[in-house]
Amino acid sequence: MTTQFQINAIDYKQFKHLFSLSDEELAALHAKKLVVDAKPGYPCRVSLQEAEIGEVVLLLHYQHHTTLSPYRSSGPIFVRENAVLAEPKVNEVPEILQTRSLSIRAYDSLGVMIEAQIVKGMEIKDCLHTIFDDHKIEYVHIHNANPGCFNCIASRV
Repeated sequence: MTTQFQINAIDYKQFKHLFSLSDEELAALHAKKLVVDAKPGYPCRVSLQEAEIGEVVLLLHYQHHTTLSPYRSSGPIFVRENAVLAEPKVNEVPEILQTRSLSIRAYDSLGVMIEAQIVKGMEIKDCLHTIFDDHKIEYVHIHNANPGCFNCIASRV
């Protein structure tokens, strides 16, 4: 039997207040507003969609793996202004993931990475089904392979 999975985006609420800050205030937080000038190029981690040309996005540092293990991790992400939270269905892979090379990082209940691989986006669905067949794996972080930026989390359903 194939193990099912759920992909989860980052909640917008933690970023909403940042859009009202000045450039100086954002700089103090090591963040900045950008106007999107190319598509693709600004993948939003809330909507799990590419931002449209002319949209405002935040580029900021985000702690995406808050585990107490040595695999604690953070990095840059884009968030669209007024982004609507993506809520993919069980076993659904957002289009934004299907068109990229992805780094899959699988973790156990202690936040220790126990598997990692690079996959083409169109192969991610089968990859996640297979990974979650291993019951030691609690969750998977999905990153863009080339820049290494965090995208989202997948968990077993």
